[in-house]
Amino acid sequence: MYLPSHFAEFRTQVLHEHIIRRSLGTLFTHGSDGLDANHIPFDLAANKGLLGVLSAHISRANPLWHNVANGDEVLVVFQAGDAYISPNWYPTKQESHRQVPTWNYIVVHAYGRIRFHDDEKFVRSVVARLTRAHEASQPVPWKISDAPADYIDELLQRLIGLEIEITRLVGKRKLGQDEVGRDAQGAGNALVELGKHEIGEAMLAHIKARSE
Repeated sequence: MYLPSHFAEFRTQVLHEHIIRRSLGTLFTHGSDGLDANHIPFDLAANKGLLGVLSAHISRANPLWHNVANGDEVLVVFQAGDAYISPNWYPTKQESHRQVPTWNYIVVHAYGRIRFHDDEKFVRSVVARLTRAHEASQPVPWKISDAPADYIDELLQRLIGLEIEITRLVGKRKLGQDEVGRDAQGAGNALVELGKHEIGEAMLAHIKARSE
């Protein structure tokens, strides 16, 4: 990933927060069938290993677990937010017209080594953790025990677990750092007004931190 120093984010806690908030990752592998990508929701155990451990499950019918060997290096990319930036939002555009569109975004790259688990207990644990995390905002959270036990047992048999011990964690936060403050402020405010709070508020928070 091209990573200018002013866009780089290496704080582990910040990167973990991005992963937890946007937990659907794109898992890139290079196995016996060549390059592949799978889109998978991950559970992050931030306190395990050096930089955390990612856990997930895939369909037993997915050839991934046959094409990739335990211990192979993989990459998981988490898109933690993005937004188009119009030059019309920059005050300096009205003065010089020397502005062009761009795209701001937050992304996390988690490198690690994969291991598969053909183990019902492991899979059940992953499913339970993901369910608790993503049902937490519901008025009445759904629980695995809400469904018939034999039905859940049958579904779990169709799944394979996997975990990735993170060996390298790199983040990129492109939030208008290369623009003058009032232009970044203008774009951040415009995004918030449009309801694109994630990137808009991140831009405004970065401007505030930079001025303190």
